[in-house]
Order: sequence, then C-alpha cells, then structure tokens
Amino acid sequence: MASIGGDIIEIRYSHPTLGSGGFDPKAAEDSTYDLGGFRTADEANSIAGSGDAIYQMSRGRWFFEVVCANDMNGRKDLEKLTALTSSPIEADWTFTHINGAVYQGKGKPVGDMQANGNSATFPLKVAGGGTLKQL
Repeated sequence: MASIGGDIIEIRYSHPTLGSGGFDPKAAEDSTYDLGGFRTADEANSIAGSGDAIYQMSRGRWFFEVVCANDMNGRKDLEKLTALTSSPIEADWTFTHINGAVYQGKGKPVGDMQANGNSATFPLKVAGGGTLKQL
C-alpha cells in the first residue's frame, strides 16, 4: 500500500472552560508532529570501559505543528489562540490528516503567537505530556 502524505484538513479542541472550537489549517503547507514518549540520547561516548552500551533515557512531550488561516474578523483565530495559551488548563485536541488518520492528545498551544497580516496565516504548535495517539 502507498504512503499518502498531504494536508491537515481539521484541527479541533475541547477546553473545559473556554469551550470547543477549531483552527483552519492552510492547504499545501508542511506539518510536523512528534508522538512524544521516551527517547534515548544519541551520544557516541555513552559506553562503559567494558564495551557495554550506556542508554540515557528521558521523556519527551508530544507536539503537532502546522500553518493555519487567520480570520481576524469572523472567527478571531488569534484571540482564541491567545486565550488557549493563557489558560493553565489543557484542552483535548484532534488533528485530522487528508489520508484519514486522526491523532488525539491533551495539551495547549506553545511558542510564539504571531500572525502574518499579509498572508492571513499564523503558525500553530500544540504540545502536551504523555503521547499523541492515533485514533
């Protein structure tokens, strides 16, 4: 079977105090995601004098990153993003790929919240603890 890449077609959130909503991902843009979980450091000198490997493991958070359309008048996307980022409470998120894959995680927007007025877009990065799971 072929590997199908392409657009993120839907981003939805459900927040206990701010309600439910979504953001509109821009077509033909790259998306990046990391399922989170445990990582093993890649260090050439992680070896004992006996020749046995030393594995240094740590936990990493999941994230999903994509460019979204910014509706300043109707949806007021940047205002919604700011409210979600300002809240100390995480939301439930789903990210739907054009190939039908849906990923779900509990987290919040992180990083810069800078909209581009000319292209009517903004970068969205959502991250959380645990792992991002495919439904």
